[in-house]
Amino acid sequence: MTIEILGISVLWLFLFGYVIVASIDFGAGFFNASTIVTNKHHIVNSVIQRYLSPVWEITNVFLVFFFVGMIGFFPKTAYYFGTVLLIPISISIILLALRGSYYAFSTYGSKGHKGYTLMYGVTGVLIPASLTTALIVSQGGYIKELPSGKIELDYLTLFTSPFSWSIVLLSLVSVLFISASFLAYYSAVAEDKEALKLFKKYTWIWSFPTIITAFGIIIEMKWHNIAHYEGLLSLWWLFALSLVCFIISLLLLKRGRYGWSFVFVVLQFALAFYAYGVSRYPYLLYPYLTIYDGFTNETMAKALVIVFILGLLLLIPSLYLVFKLFIMNKPYIQNKKG
Repeated sequence: MTIEILGISVLWLFLFGYVIVASIDFGAGFFNASTIVTNKHHIVNSVIQRYLSPVWEITNVFLVFFFVGMIGFFPKTAYYFGTVLLIPISISIILLALRGSYYAFSTYGSKGHKGYTLMYGVTGVLIPASLTTALIVSQGGYIKELPSGKIELDYLTLFTSPFSWSIVLLSLVSVLFISASFLAYYSAVAEDKEALKLFKKYTWIWSFPTIITAFGIIIEMKWHNIAHYEGLLSLWWLFALSLVCFIISLLLLKRGRYGWSFVFVVLQFALAFYAYGVSRYPYLLYPYLTIYDGFTNETMAKALVIVFILGLLLLIPSLYLVFKLFIMNKPYIQNKKG
């Protein structure tokens, strides 16, 4: 394994961690807000709040690691992505700031304020949509070169492309599916039957749109980027295993094995996520940038790998303690103490 592949593999691991953890967070915000409209907020509020309270500050750690590592390993990405994604990523940062303010206002301000809760839910939908712009642009076809030699994002093509909207749609339904699956498990641990029934229903509702949109993207890829489409087809067996995990997760959900059901949901997305990553090798940005273009010097790369491994060694025990003391602590979940 070359140092370039090792570097992108480490980054992909942190990005996948963010996808799962952030999906639970974003989806929880959406469900928390949507149930106000459907008059079911009293059912889900206690479960969602007990999950969010100890983890909201952890979520963005994965994203920070990813962006710092991307610039560290591949300095040229700062020019390409930084130039064309200045506005979309700035919007994402603003939305993340608004989302963070929810915790402060809801904790120290007016308890149960509907305005804060609705803002929290709306950002949970808009943040994934804005962040997926980076993934969409990386497929190529959305950057135009100016006569001066500079590059800029072609917004007209971006907003009128079926492929870009299919990725946005997948990001939204995936967030809700992952979140509902976890919250169903969390409700089961909390022995909250009403919340469990509702989140189980949400898991079923958002499961099939996730698979349908995923297949839709593969079809759209054929017309958008034929090279990547052929790469996806060469790894069909990984996507087939992902589909098997999806089916198993629903069977386990039906049988009331909520913990194992969520495990297979994570496996489903892990297989598809890594298959997608391998299929686009060696490109970071079609057709301008590969993992070998502008890669940092070997000394810096080795130092970054060591730092990231040390970061994982610090992050994993921290996550374990959070899960042990709070997230999966039955007395805490069931609100029996503290």
